[in-house]
Amino acid sequence: MVRNNPPTIHAFTAPPVALAPPSQGDVRTFSVCSNLNCTSKTTVTATAKQVGDHIAIFVDNNAPPGGLSDADLLSLRLKFDTLLYVRDTLAFGRETDIDGNGVVIVLMTNAVNQLVTKSECTSPTGGFVAGYFYGADLIFGQGNNGEIFYSLVADPSPGTLSCPHSVAQVNSLVPVTFIHEFQHMISFGQHYLKRASAPEVLWLNEGLSHFAEEMGGRTYLDLPAPDTASFCDFVKGDLYNAGQYFGAPQDHFLLATEGIGTLAERGAMWLFVRYLVDQYAADQSLTAGDVVTRQLDQTTLRGAANVEHVTGRPFAETVAHWALANYVSDLPGFAPPPELQYKVRNFRMDYPTLSLRCPAPNNLPASFPLVPPVGPGSVVNLSDTLRAGSGRYYLAQQSTRAPGFTLLFSDGRGFALPDELVPRLNVIRIR
Repeated sequence: MVRNNPPTIHAFTAPPVALAPPSQGDVRTFSVCSNLNCTSKTTVTATAKQVGDHIAIFVDNNAPPGGLSDADLLSLRLKFDTLLYVRDTLAFGRETDIDGNGVVIVLMTNAVNQLVTKSECTSPTGGFVAGYFYGADLIFGQGNNGEIFYSLVADPSPGTLSCPHSVAQVNSLVPVTFIHEFQHMISFGQHYLKRASAPEVLWLNEGLSHFAEEMGGRTYLDLPAPDTASFCDFVKGDLYNAGQYFGAPQDHFLLATEGIGTLAERGAMWLFVRYLVDQYAADQSLTAGDVVTRQLDQTTLRGAANVEHVTGRPFAETVAHWALANYVSDLPGFAPPPELQYKVRNFRMDYPTLSLRCPAPNNLPASFPLVPPVGPGSVVNLSDTLRAGSGRYYLAQQSTRAPGFTLLFSDGRGFALPDELVPRLNVIRIR
């Protein structure tokens, strides 16, 4: 499994240091994480290969041969500088500039490849880290005292650092990871540095970063010559993750608060932010969506309270509407009320269409994966674990003159649930 959205290692921030903007050819040393928990560091020497208006790309001086060419690095810098940086800052606000150098540094280094071994990378349950933002860089004395995004380097087959990563793979993967992690950098700055608030909670922070990926893809479709291949690079990971969630929503949290979130949980997080923007933006344009996402990032509020502030509704009500929208938004033969609709995505059409247009890796389901079991309402007997924000779907078929029935929530022994648990039953008549 390729981990397209790698662990994001967050921390807290702000040194009064000022550095001159780097120039092409400048050599600098960096302290870089040498394990996934960043409990140990290594020193990397790298050279500035590209410097733009907003981005400076440094490449590890010990990068393997056969890596990115000057033309590849120029292409990446232009993508970062003119498309992805602009899209993220329009959607979420500006990043901090605590070092006063005027740019975000992209450090492409062997150390990121080496965060996993070749065997870990190639195992059926493994993966690799494509890149990350490390919040301690924004804490004086704990990191590199500046805004930095870390990326793997190209390491052609057979791979000398870990599993191999071709030039083509790095060129397609790193921009997606950049726009994702840059949202985390902006969010941290907006919450913690500019407003002295705690950083955003995991589930909403990751949902916004995955939403940033989708916006990056839509940006490529809005070019004078739409780039559908790049669109696929940016959206197929989110659609894949959402497919994992749709396939078994009862098995996964929306409101995950620990770790980094499974792929299915990240799919739920993206879906929830996608639904929020669809519901509360003035229209379906990127510009209208930016109004909503800026509200979510530029605030002292976090998690459910943040969502309630933007929506003006109780959080539980919004989650209930979202859960119903997941199934009925584009259900054939049914006209859902406006509050139960996605507006940009039509998942029953998107999956068959994009599974053909956007091939491997991460093959998309060929059909909409949310298919509830069907049966008479009177025989409903579901047993499961309650997972925050998610639930089990069931399509109850009740004939016109069938007698009514009662549903009972109970624990595994048939007793009432503890008072601290608040199970919810969402029902909608579709025929």
